[in-house]
Amino acid sequence: MREPNRERVPPARRTGLRQRLAELRGPAVPPQPLDARALAALAANPGCKRRAILDGAGVNKAALASALGSPSAFGQSQFAFMRGNAFEARVKADGGAELLRLVHEKLDAGAVPPTAGAVPDLSAVGPEGRTARTALALREATEAGVWTLLDHPLLALDVAGSPAFLEPDAVVVHPDGSWTVVEIKSFPMLDGSADAAKVGAAARQAAVYVLALERVAARLAATPEVRHTVLLVCPKDFSNLPTASAVDVRKQRSVTRRQLDRLTRIEDIADLLPEGTCFSPDLPTADLTTAVESVPATYAPECLSACELAFHCRDHSRAEGAVTSLGRSLRAELGGLTTITDVLSAARGETGDPTDPAVAALRRAAQLRAEALGDRTGSLIGGEQQLAEAPGHTTC
Repeated sequence: MREPNRERVPPARRTGLRQRLAELRGPAVPPQPLDARALAALAANPGCKRRAILDGAGVNKAALASALGSPSAFGQSQFAFMRGNAFEARVKADGGAELLRLVHEKLDAGAVPPTAGAVPDLSAVGPEGRTARTALALREATEAGVWTLLDHPLLALDVAGSPAFLEPDAVVVHPDGSWTVVEIKSFPMLDGSADAAKVGAAARQAAVYVLALERVAARLAATPEVRHTVLLVCPKDFSNLPTASAVDVRKQRSVTRRQLDRLTRIEDIADLLPEGTCFSPDLPTADLTTAVESVPATYAPECLSACELAFHCRDHSRAEGAVTSLGRSLRAELGGLTTITDVLSAARGETGDPTDPAVAALRRAAQLRAEALGDRTGSLIGGEQQLAEAPGHTTC
């Protein structure tokens, strides 16, 4: 199904936006590419304008967090990075013969078995050139009707009015012309199953690639099918042998697409920033803090595993007493009560509309807690008295 036509941005405005984002990043600071993992995290928190403008401008959030005095505490170790690269090289060896065999076995057993798949050259100058070369290779492979492996193709996806270039591990074109995203991960698959949290993260990442492929497919004359079942390739048990599992990402794709559509356009956020705002890590800490705090953030505990600025945002969220620091689900239950002070005041009956369901629930919970603590205190006192009166008891 083709995507609806989007409003075209005039070239002059696009040029102006790129210049504005370069000024925000810092004239001498190279842009940080927005990968699918960051894009999935951004889509999971569409209300965070801070992350949207920083990612859109290509700001290195890890360097920014260190300059602010709240360095990021997560990331892939060098050992894990090298192990992942070695495993991926093994999976793609011999022209991707093993990878194509796994795709055939898990996703398309009825097709002609792959013998010698094509591996087109995707090299080109610059991200725009690589994106165009990938689109051409996909079209040629679809028309050829043979097994084709695209190794690290480059795809483009519009994110809040700014292009994001994404590089999946591989895309396989089937003999029937359909396309499949392949995710290669270094975490093990034990007895046919892997860690659910890691599989979920891989599925969200693959869903971003599926969305980007659908944009490419929509521009072709005969729109090919982009399969919503991706192939997850992992080491088998405790060996370095590859095994694979089919993962349906339709739910993740729908959620990601809806969340990306909700993102505030980057130029709208940039227009609201004070003149001269810059996020260069070379600036003094005070100036950098002022620049970062000029953009609203929506912090939640989930940010700790997805955003380099999470510690900085958490400190400020706690200082402001925002209920989002306790979790999105709790925030949704509290309605118009946006600070912890408001929540406690409503629970004590000092403020709040009694007809508000959230206020009524808080007051009921406070009443039950007081009753429970009162009974427990009484029982403890009674127990201590009985113990003190017992024969042979001595008090230390």
